[in-house]
Amino acid sequence: MAGLEPKKLALLRIWQILQKHSDYDHPLTQEDIIKYLKKDYGIEMERKAVGKNIADLRDAGIDIGSRRAGSYIDSREFEDSELRLLIDGVLQSKHITAKHSKDLIERLCGLSNKYFRSHVKNVYSVNDWSKTENQAIFYNIDVIDEAIASCKQVQYDYNKYGVDAKLHRSSFQRVSPYQLILHNQRYYLMGYSDYWGNMTFHRLDHITNMRIYDKPATPITSVKGYENGLDFKKIASAMPYMYTDTPERIVFIADEYIVDQIVDWFGKDIKMSVLPDNDKKVQVELIASPNAMEYWALQYLNHVEVTKPERLRKRISESLKKAMLIYSIKSRY
Repeated sequence: MAGLEPKKLALLRIWQILQKHSDYDHPLTQEDIIKYLKKDYGIEMERKAVGKNIADLRDAGIDIGSRRAGSYIDSREFEDSELRLLIDGVLQSKHITAKHSKDLIERLCGLSNKYFRSHVKNVYSVNDWSKTENQAIFYNIDVIDEAIASCKQVQYDYNKYGVDAKLHRSSFQRVSPYQLILHNQRYYLMGYSDYWGNMTFHRLDHITNMRIYDKPATPITSVKGYENGLDFKKIASAMPYMYTDTPERIVFIADEYIVDQIVDWFGKDIKMSVLPDNDKKVQVELIASPNAMEYWALQYLNHVEVTKPERLRKRISESLKKAMLIYSIKSRY
């Protein structure tokens, strides 16, 4: 306790005490509150005055419940289960550094009482999760938001990991920013590059030296394929790995029992039908990035056969031939 506080702060302190120390299973008696007031804030108060302050808090709209055992905060801005979801989201967000994750989780825990914190064991294991080391992530978000609001371009260094597992400058980029997209637990900046003449999707945790470039952004409606603006559902299904090539119509045959995974990857807005001569196979038609589909099909090569377009089918065949060659000879290492 730094020093004695005036009694006029008692109303605020009683509310804070109830926030920190109480819930339905842990009500506080007036004697409990009197002890906390004296111990933590040096405020001495009688039971009658505590009761009046609690009544004033109720009149102000604070949801304070009462039982024979005492008073407690009956509802909060976030339920404990909602806070757990938010904390799990922070832990799994690979674009947030370990330090920022720890700080965010500490603040989220502060929105509940002291009993909630004891149940969040994984708050102390944040360093065990795979996290970015790029400290500029939140600064980048602020700059991008400002650039989008002012319809300006942004410029930055784009980095890639080297064999030392550290980020190294790969290229200089200047784009018209349109949106930040959360995809596969990563943040991507969606922007149009006048230099390359296409849409780019750059991982935010790989961006450094972000700054606004004082040139008007290219309107997205003038970009080919985006004349009607952004369709986030279409982007999510067409770009499973955020490749920048133009999406096109793709058809493939798949085992019926991986339909659940197909929907997870591409959403429900796809054409899917059971083959008339084989009810254990389905034909799927969708619009997607050919580069991404090649990678995806190779992941599911025992269960998927791309039938159209023919050039993509040939690319996959060539990739399989190269893989066979690599694995058909004795390792040289």
